Amino acid sequence: MVHVVIFAGGVGARMKSLDIPKQFINVDGKPIIIRTLENFATHPDVDDIVISCLADKIEYMWELIAQYKVAKVTSIVPGGENGHGSIHNGLVEVQRFSSPEDIVLICDGVRPLISHQLISDCIETATKYETAVPVTPSIDSVLQSEDGETCCKSLPRKQMYITQAPQGYTMRKIMHAHDEAERLGITNPISSSELLIELGETVHIFKGERDNIKVTTPEDLQFLRSRYYYKSFKNFAKEELKYGL
Repeated sequence: MVHVVIFAGGVGARMKSLDIPKQFINVDGKPIIIRTLENFATHPDVDDIVISCLADKIEYMWELIAQYKVAKVTSIVPGGENGHGSIHNGLVEVQRFSSPEDIVLICDGVRPLISHQLISDCIETATKYETAVPVTPSIDSVLQSEDGETCCKSLPRKQMYITQAPQGYTMRKIMHAHDEAERLGITNPISSSELLIELGETVHIFKGERDNIKVTTPEDLQFLRSRYYYKSFKNFAKEELKYGL
């Protein structure tokens, strides 16, 4: 089986929209998190979805799921103190009804442009290797700085990759990593893949998609809105041509 954990426990501080967490911002008529969920809910290989959400937004999340008729959501659990904690809470819920060989896809709630192909590639890679991390090659030069003011090392661009989500794992692999993190006192790894790497594991990467952005900043939101505006404009123009307008 294929399970999905969507973690949406953040408040969106970098979005500068303090009145509403970024995952609930509307874009072209739908909240960002609903668009993210729909990509998984409509994928034929996904069996169920667990959401790890801000505790005071759980009731609102259920209302949105009902309003937009999002299928396959089985549980909504409270988020943790950080992303890692929210993922952990979601995984613990999935563990109740999964087997160690099942695949779990872990994704933040603000990736509304995920394609079905990327989800399929993630499932296939995780099934084969137990780990699956989508990446895109860095197209920019990368400098390393210790203090944010001076640089003394340039990293080889051809070896640099940008990680994305969803990241896929067998339940056996990712739960072992979370158990080890708790034992070793690792409380805030940046992502699941970096947790595994910190624990000495090797993760398998595969080709991601540049459009698969994580909506984090106002610039990301502007890009997303422009994408949906362009899509709406194309559909409108197609209808005009169809009827000879």
